[in-house]
Formats: sequence, C-alpha cells, structure tokens
Amino acid sequence: MQALLSAFGIDWRLLLINTINFGLLLFILWKFLYGPLMRMLDARRDKIAEGVINAENAAQHLHEIESTRGAKLSEAGKEADAVVAQARSAGSAKEREIISAGETAAASIVKDAESQAKELKAQAVAESKQEVAKLIVLGMEKMLAQKKSA
Repeated sequence: MQALLSAFGIDWRLLLINTINFGLLLFILWKFLYGPLMRMLDARRDKIAEGVINAENAAQHLHEIESTRGAKLSEAGKEADAVVAQARSAGSAKEREIISAGETAAASIVKDAESQAKELKAQAVAESKQEVAKLIVLGMEKMLAQKKSA
C-alpha cells in the first residue's frame, strides 16, 4: 500500500493530518454554524406554523362572531318589533282614552250649553212676558187716559 501511495505522490502523514483537519473543521462548522442555523430554521418553522394555526383560529373565531352577531341582530330586530307593537297598542289605547274623554267633555259642554240656552230662553220669555205685560198696561193706561180726556 505504501508503494501505491508513493506512486500517486500521496504522503500518508499529510493525508492523516488533512483528514484530522477536515474532521476538526467539520466538527467546528457543525457545532457553531450548522446546529444554530438548524435551530433558527426550526424556530422559524415553528413560529410560522403557530402563525398559521393562530390565523385559522382567528378565522374560526371571526366566523363564530359573525354567526353570533347575526343571531343577536335578529333577536334585537324581534325585540324592536315587539317594542314597536307594544308602543302602537299603547298609543291606540291612549288615543281611545283621549277620544272618550273628549267625547265626554264635549257631551258635558253640550249639556251645559243646552241648559244655559234653556235658561236664557226661559229668561227671555219671562222678560218678554214682563215687557208685553208692561206694554199692555201702558196701552191700557193710554186708552183710559184717552177715554177720560175725550
């Protein structure tokens, strides 16, 4: 083997030293370059995977929020419809109450006006009777005065 190595011009001591240097260089590169680089790439890969999972969770959460929002909007719409219906019924009840009170007040006013009109009419008739009676008395006095003077 010595003859073969010397035929190619290879010194076994240099080959051994180069092999040790290469192994040492390989160990140093592995320890200080390849290992940290792989750890950094693994950390980055994990971070990206975590980001993807977080994005999926956020999308799912957004979907849940949207469905909840739709349900709450629907519920709020129903409640608003109920409140509007209740307000309408209360308004119509109040309207009937006000109309009834107005009709009662109007009927009372009409009755008062009719009674006042009757009183005024009776008073006017009484005054007319008094005036007619006075006129008759005056007329009779004039006729008696004319008969006495004639």
